[in-house]
Amino acid sequence: MSETLMSEVAPQQKVSGADRSKVILDVRDLKIHFPILGGWIQREVGSVKAVDGVSFRLHEGETLGLVGESGCGKSTTGLGILRMLPITSGQVLFEGTDISQHNQAAMRPIRRRMQMVYQDPFSSLDPRMSVGAIIAEPLEIHGLYGRKKERRERVLELLEMVGLRHDMIDRYPHQFSGGQRQRVGIARALAVEPHLLICDEPVSALDVSIQAQVVNLFQELQERLGIAYVFVAHDLAVVRHVSHRIAVMYLGTIVEIASREELYASPKHPYTKALMEAIPVANPAVEAGRTHQMIKGEVPSAQRPPPGCRFHPRCPVAMSICKEKVPELRKDGGSAVACHLHS
Repeated sequence: MSETLMSEVAPQQKVSGADRSKVILDVRDLKIHFPILGGWIQREVGSVKAVDGVSFRLHEGETLGLVGESGCGKSTTGLGILRMLPITSGQVLFEGTDISQHNQAAMRPIRRRMQMVYQDPFSSLDPRMSVGAIIAEPLEIHGLYGRKKERRERVLELLEMVGLRHDMIDRYPHQFSGGQRQRVGIARALAVEPHLLICDEPVSALDVSIQAQVVNLFQELQERLGIAYVFVAHDLAVVRHVSHRIAVMYLGTIVEIASREELYASPKHPYTKALMEAIPVANPAVEAGRTHQMIKGEVPSAQRPPPGCRFHPRCPVAMSICKEKVPELRKDGGSAVACHLHS
């Protein structure tokens, strides 16, 4: 999303009706490894370390942006938090309860309080179901609004909440635009009154002209309902406008966490600095005078990540210790950074 279009997005404001001091999600050393099978007996010969030691906290009514290159583990982290993927190790504490070892039966009542908004608003909606049926489905699953009339009234309320007309309730997904379909997906996620939304690149599949509208909708809903978001995205302009804090991921790990203001004003990790420098500026004169520090090489394989700091093969300021010792995520002022330059 361009800076010009993002100027239409309302700046993130303090959320009303939410206790920003209350931790709603506490992720501790989360690891999600996918086994690689080989041989005629299909035994495990290795693993892909998609998420390899991610830790962060999310407060009630807060938005944490999760950014990084494709394949860094952002979406996998979100799916692991929701227990839609098996967790190799670590803990996920949701509203004080460790859900990392919960089976499907134990997760059922918890899923009402944590929902997901998917990237593709077309493939995530059943084309054979009307919009009304799609939004009402989670109400039926969780036994809410038992009478059919009550459920329909709730669906109409949700349609209005996301900016859709009541007469759209009996239409089908193919009759909507991409932005409208994403609003349907948001309404479905909100149906059961969740406390946490995992938003997996929710605007990246939309036309640039309507991305700002959907981002504004997320912010309005948060201010109204006090929902916490984990907002997964690769577009740094979107993340800047929607997030309170931002976590930068690289090859399955978090390399820096900071408030939105501090991260964009003074990034500390070399990878974060390179990402910030890659954001285009709308003013051609300013853009022409900027210096860009290109990241050399390719992202290493998550099957065999490099020793020490995972960014060191591409880092312009790497030291000998970077090749040997894994840097810890340490506090540095108001942020936390995993870099030996700041240890």
